[in-house]
This record gives sequence, C-alpha cells and structure tokens, in this order.
Amino acid sequence: MKTQASLVAFAAASIMAVGCRPAAQSISSATQTVVTGHPGGPYPPKNAGKYALENQSKFIAADYGAQRSITCTGMQERVLEDGRLEVAANLRNRLNRRIQVQVQCVFKDAQGFGTGDETPWQDVIFTENTQETVRFTSLNDKARGYTVRVREAR
Repeated sequence: MKTQASLVAFAAASIMAVGCRPAAQSISSATQTVVTGHPGGPYPPKNAGKYALENQSKFIAADYGAQRSITCTGMQERVLEDGRLEVAANLRNRLNRRIQVQVQCVFKDAQGFGTGDETPWQDVIFTENTQETVRFTSLNDKARGYTVRVREAR
C-alpha cells in the first residue's frame, strides 16, 4: 500500500515537472530526454500532396491487389441532353486467372470537389486477360469531373 502511494506521488510530481515547462524546453536525465512544445509556431501538414492521386487522376486503384490486376485502357465521357455526365471506362484484367473487383465512380464539380453523387460499388467479374466496359451516369447536372475507383471484391 505504501509502495502504491509513493508511486502515485512520484507520477504526479513527474507530470507537474514536465507539464510546467515553457514551450521548447527540454528535460534531460541519464536515461531520457523529454522535449516539450516546439519553437516557431505551427507546422504545415505532412504529405499534403504525396497521397493526393485521387485529386489528379480519373482512374485509381484503391488497393494493392487492384493495382496489380486491373488497368484502365480507355475512358470516355459525354454530357447527356439533360446536363448529366456519363462515363464509360474500359477495364482490363492483367492476370491469367479469373478475378472479381468492385468499381465505383465519384462525380466532382468544376473545382474538383465531390458533388455528393457517387455510385454504389459494382461487382465486376473478369475472366482471364479480358476487358470489360463499365458505365456510370451522374444523378445531377453539377458533375464536371470524376474519378473511377477500383478495389478487390470484399
């Protein structure tokens, strides 16, 4: 019981000692160094442009399995009479075996933001080394761009 009380007192003293330091100061001991805060104000976000492929490409593979097995050989888009956007994507199975994937299209406005119009995931079954055309139609006339996503079937 006495050991628990001394352990709690030690933990509280440690927290107060570290918590009361001004920003950008460090506490050093023989076994560790604790740095509190950081000098110079806020930092920019890390990897802001590194993983932004979906913002720049019209076709993406959402996982490694889809990246390895499916490729897009062509895309076609047209605006229907009522202003909606229709997209056709030719997808090809690169493997010498039957596979099943899921495909979805996210429609975007002129600035690249989603219009709230994304299609449900569709299952597509490919036999060995075949190509399939998948079609998508937006639900409203706000769509000016799109991204077709493919992933392994779940």
